Amino acid sequence: RPETATDADFQGIEGVVAHEYFHNWTGNRITCRDWFQLSLKEGLTVYRDQEFSADMGSRPVKRIDDVRLLRAHQFAEDASPMAHPVRPRSYIEINNFYTVTVYEKGAEVVRMQAELLGPERFRRAMDLYFERFDGQAVTTEDFVACMEAASGRDLAQFRHWYDYAGTPELTVTDRYDAEAQRYELHIRQQVPDTPGQQNKPPFHIPVVLGLLDAAGEDMAAQLPGAERRGGGWLLELREREQRFVFEQVTERPVPSLLRGFSAPVKLQYDWTEAQLLHLMAHDSDGFNRWDAGQTLLRQVILRMVAQYRADAPMTVPDALLAALRKALFDTGAEQALIAEVLSIPAIDYLGDFMPVIDVEGLHAAREALRHAVAEALREDLLMRYEQLREPEEYRIDAESIGRRRLRNTLLGYLARLDDDVVWQLVVNQYGAQRNMTDVMAALALIADSEHPGREAILDDFAQRWGDDPLVMDKWFSVQATASRPGTLARVRELMRHPAFSLTNPNKVRALIGAFVNANPVNFHAADGSGYDFLAEQVIRLDPINPQIAARLCRALARWRRYDEGRQAKMRAALQRILDNEASPDVYEVASRSLESA
Repeated sequence: RPETATDADFQGIEGVVAHEYFHNWTGNRITCRDWFQLSLKEGLTVYRDQEFSADMGSRPVKRIDDVRLLRAHQFAEDASPMAHPVRPRSYIEINNFYTVTVYEKGAEVVRMQAELLGPERFRRAMDLYFERFDGQAVTTEDFVACMEAASGRDLAQFRHWYDYAGTPELTVTDRYDAEAQRYELHIRQQVPDTPGQQNKPPFHIPVVLGLLDAAGEDMAAQLPGAERRGGGWLLELREREQRFVFEQVTERPVPSLLRGFSAPVKLQYDWTEAQLLHLMAHDSDGFNRWDAGQTLLRQVILRMVAQYRADAPMTVPDALLAALRKALFDTGAEQALIAEVLSIPAIDYLGDFMPVIDVEGLHAAREALRHAVAEALREDLLMRYEQLREPEEYRIDAESIGRRRLRNTLLGYLARLDDDVVWQLVVNQYGAQRNMTDVMAALALIADSEHPGREAILDDFAQRWGDDPLVMDKWFSVQATASRPGTLARVRELMRHPAFSLTNPNKVRALIGAFVNANPVNFHAADGSGYDFLAEQVIRLDPINPQIAARLCRALARWRRYDEGRQAKMRAALQRILDNEASPDVYEVASRSLESA
């Protein structure tokens, strides 16, 4: 029902129903020979439900959502003591391998095979897999063998994706010879060391790319031996270093690299601001259009962090503001995609580009950027907000979801202003109670503000929905994720609320999990209070639900990425957890996190 479920809820239900339905084939009719093959059913089925959801809604936005999750959580897992291959070699507690690596990275491994084979050969390979193994318990080797048999390709090197942990890193350089009309790309790959795995061999990596001319059109250059993919090409990396030479390139191109995120890798290329602005405005690949904007925003935010630490004014380039304004009024793109282009990268993602994660600096820079955009584009944001007003009839289709997504993104910017007109819009959107998507967007802004009506509105929501446990989960989460001071004290207070129960996993995820995993500025408070709180809750939960306790404990696994003071406090929290006779689930996470201390 739209009065109780958000657009994200509907989309989540759609994905879960698809996932469980597809398990009839990938998981049930063909199942795993042993637990080490878990990704054969989970990763493959995640890939299938992702494709289904992309067909039902916006393909580029679905890809953006999936990659955002992968970068924030799976890349972090691959860079932590909890890193493990898609096909793990050992475990203490199998429940700890229902992870983003097995599920999401496992789906990416299937997606790469689909990219390498192309649609027709991949379909033949999947048909062969079902024909050959229906009713059997099989391995990832059996799956890849079907890919080879149906396509005639040798995927021996590709199997490294199943055997090794770690996120490959690609470093790209280029050179253009105007006289010869030749463009060269040089790509070097490196797979970082992970616990128990060093000196890894080069992977087989599909890289889809395009070349844009000055008008923003895909160029029709020549690359002998490469397969075409849309307006670009499929490059196959197999060596540590490879060179690709494009001929008949009539002007220096802007490279659109890793289109559609064709491989789960980290990409390093020395983008200029002008190149990123060009891709952001013109790239025919929706994912790369968004990613160019994210890269530009990341560069600006990291520069602002340095200004913040130097006690200098944090400045936002006029070119970025102009690009965001241009995107705001782009009528040729999906509204959901424009909402993503306007979105600001998360702290977890940004932190991966710092030698030591500066939580306070990143939070300050992100807030300053939001305020600068809202101040510079106030009238434009207000105009578009009104233009996107919800029609009388509520619809749950891709276009309507995109309109609400964009409208609420604009309201999120505007709410950074101390502006009575804006805050009346926020309060009115909450008060209209037209659909839960808009209600929760407004409530989240109110919960993270100093608005004088904050407490009354939060109480109003609880009175309206106190008898609906799932809706109350949303109420817990918006308060747990507020970046305002005093949020931890509020979380402790909410744990005493009659609607909360430590024995209910949904409540734990909605309140404790939301605070720990989605509120970096408060969880990583310099005094260590967030870590102490987590240790306390893991110890309390472990006898009740060791699986939930172990998953919460993972928030401490990347302690090495923070400053020395936080490192010491996170290690102390992990040791406190271990000292309380932890279950096998929790013991495995806490002990592995501390192994390299």
